Amino acid sequence: MKIVGISACVAGIAHTYIAREKLIQAAEKAGHEIHLETQGTIGTEHALTKQQIQEADLVVLAVDIQIKGKERFAGKKIIEIPTETAIHSANSLIRKMEEIIKK
Repeated sequence: MKIVGISACVAGIAHTYIAREKLIQAAEKAGHEIHLETQGTIGTEHALTKQQIQEADLVVLAVDIQIKGKERFAGKKIIEIPTETAIHSANSLIRKMEEIIKK
């Protein structure tokens, strides 16, 4: 499965990056390809490419705030969750994504 997404928290510091790291670890452990953009206090990092978005099976938005560029994911299956969920339940979230893609 190919996953793309964005992580962004209220402060734009710790939770943004921790959520990204936890999701990457869980997805790679399960054998999936994942690319996650961060939108934090220093701006956008790890920006997603059009090709990554186009090839994605699923979009995960681990966000606690309004994000920029959400329209890029039009027509894609999207899961939107708080950063806390990504941090504390990344493995089960990946399993849920697998179920969604199978449908």
